[in-house]
Amino acid sequence: MLEHSLFDRSLSDRSRIAVSVVICVYTEERWDSLLAAVDSALRQDLPPVDVLVVVDHNQVLLDRLVDRFASTPDVTVLANAGTRGLSGGRNTGVAAARGEIVAFLDDDAVAQPDWLSWNADGYADPAVMGVGGLTLPVWASGRRPRWYPEEFDWVHGATYRGMPTGRARVRNVLGGNASFRRRAFDVAGGFDAGIGRGADAGRPGESKPLGGEETELCIRIQQADPEAVFLFDDRSVIHHQVPRQRERFGYFRTRCWAEGLSKAQVAGSVGAGDGLSSERRYVTRTLPSGIARGLVRAVRGDLAGLGSAGAITVGGLVTAAGYAVGSLRRIRPDGGGTGGAQ
Repeated sequence: MLEHSLFDRSLSDRSRIAVSVVICVYTEERWDSLLAAVDSALRQDLPPVDVLVVVDHNQVLLDRLVDRFASTPDVTVLANAGTRGLSGGRNTGVAAARGEIVAFLDDDAVAQPDWLSWNADGYADPAVMGVGGLTLPVWASGRRPRWYPEEFDWVHGATYRGMPTGRARVRNVLGGNASFRRRAFDVAGGFDAGIGRGADAGRPGESKPLGGEETELCIRIQQADPEAVFLFDDRSVIHHQVPRQRERFGYFRTRCWAEGLSKAQVAGSVGAGDGLSSERRYVTRTLPSGIARGLVRAVRGDLAGLGSAGAITVGGLVTAAGYAVGSLRRIRPDGGGTGGAQ
């Protein structure tokens, strides 16, 4: 039943769904990128009922954006009413959204005109609680660094090798290009403010690109409602900027470490069984295949394949080490915990 209802929906059916778009921002350094993101949201084939720009505890940026969009009725600028960080901003957007579907777009990404159409198309079946789409990297240098493995495109927020193609059921969506049914938040609550970007802002010496808040939420929704379904649809496309800093191996290594810490937080919140189910397949299948592919490239004369194989090996080991350290921190009496879901 699920497959038929998902694929047989007409465009006229999609147009009856009210979709809100939430874009969370925190820095003026992405001003031009943010304006492009908002413009792409407003120019959708399926127009959103509202576009909410949520500013994360930055009064200067908030005032500037309020002035910029004062004459744009479909755009509402809000201050993050929750804890500093991405989760607090997203929860603020959800609370203010008018649509029955709430879609999230990164502030440094541009959505294709049919992004929301394909996104909304996934909600034909009432069991579907969330839909994610394809995120393509836009490299600041003009092309992918030859050593950079596609298996680790999640480092810069893009869809990575190992994810499904077409439309497929997944454990969780990726937050930069994702949507949720509003009632999913009624079922499980909001994003956990103790997980994800900004969650370590108040911890001395901590400032890492953490993530995982959307993974934790999806698992929590499925635990509260075992019939809940999450979909990936590669026709719902956004283009995500990758600045030069994120093309470097130093950032790659730092982000892998942070991902390990994040996975430990997610596992601590929802349990290791659910929290690491997809990661086990990734480690045992995707990464070995990527290493082999890199070595084959090297044998055929492309020595950058050695760099790719090496990056996969280092990335996997660093992520595992981060997970181990994060797990130890979590179980120590002074580890701080992961925080409660809002």
